[in-house]
Amino acid sequence: MNVRGHTLIDKSTGSDLPKLAAPAQRALASVGINKLEDLVSFTEDEIMELHGMGPNAMQQICQALAANQLAFAEIPIPPRHRSVPENAK
Repeated sequence: MNVRGHTLIDKSTGSDLPKLAAPAQRALASVGINKLEDLVSFTEDEIMELHGMGPNAMQQICQALAANQLAFAEIPIPPRHRSVPENAK
C-alpha cells in the first residue's frame, strides 16, 4: 500500500500487497506471490486466470503496482526464470 509516497508493509505478513479478499490472497500465495515485486514476473492475464482472482482484486493490484512504479510482465516469463520463495521449495 502506498500512502503519501511511502510503501506500507503489513507487519503481520511482511507483505506490501493491497488488502485483498481471502480467495485472491490464496490465489496469489499459491504461485508464490507475497510482495508487489513478485507480480512483475507474471502477465496480467496469468494473474487473472488464477482461481480466486476477480476484477476488484485485479483493480486493487493494478493501482498498487502503478503507485509503486511497477508493472506486470508484458510477455510470460518461463517458471524456471522466476524467483521461487524459499518457503515454496
